[in-house]
Amino acid sequence: MSVLQAQRHVLFAASPKPLLLPPMACTTTSSLRRSNSEATMRLRQTSSWPSCHQSSPSSLSRRRRAQRASSTVCHGFFGSLLGGGKTKEKQEKTLEDDLGEQPEELVVVESRREDGSAAQIVYCNQGSVTAEDLELLCTKVGWPARPLHKVRIALQNSYMVSSLVLRIRKAPEGGAEAEDTQGELISESLVGLARVTSDHAFNATIWDVLIDPEYQGQGLGKALVEQIVRTLLRQDIGNITLFADAKVVDFYKRLGFTADPEGIKGMFWYPTW
Repeated sequence: MSVLQAQRHVLFAASPKPLLLPPMACTTTSSLRRSNSEATMRLRQTSSWPSCHQSSPSSLSRRRRAQRASSTVCHGFFGSLLGGGKTKEKQEKTLEDDLGEQPEELVVVESRREDGSAAQIVYCNQGSVTAEDLELLCTKVGWPARPLHKVRIALQNSYMVSSLVLRIRKAPEGGAEAEDTQGELISESLVGLARVTSDHAFNATIWDVLIDPEYQGQGLGKALVEQIVRTLLRQDIGNITLFADAKVVDFYKRLGFTADPEGIKGMFWYPTW
């Protein structure tokens, strides 16, 4: 079954369960509030040349395939910048492989409901997100409220705002013959979001990683962060960082991030008033 436009790509196979049913109880993977237990996370680089002089995405993939038999893996915070590394006989597939072109949208999960309507969760890059939508999502995950005017400024000045949107469409008219067409859009709601700040050249930091608790436990947080990383790599930005509470450090480690590389700590300054 395909209900996608030509420019879209399905990221995962169709969900075996109705998308609108809340998943089993799970722990959040999106808490990035500042706390004493916060860790500075940085994405591990697996290229053998400095991140600030990386090749274009297409040549990057070709070069990696040529080096597959005996590749050099950079390690540590400065490894990707200075080219230091160690030889590794076999390299596992990473987010840096086969980047391809940047799609406008990616369908992360889709399913057909009993009434024939289609439910999709779609990754959108640079989609329209309002401050009210963002703060509503923050409220759902239990984050403290923030002034809306400052949230608007943060969104406007972000390098990227990536979202996961739940779309419900009517069953297409015409039965089985119209299965490959998209029905009328019934509703659209925000179920996940993350934003990025960057110097547009070397460095980027991921903020506000949020997944609606009703839709956690389906791999949406993983898909969201992975697609953000791949988008940044396509734009030749390879030094990617974020801040994570202790309870989600392992989640980000599984995505390739490392905590406090080579003992480097994130430093914070807070006003005393």
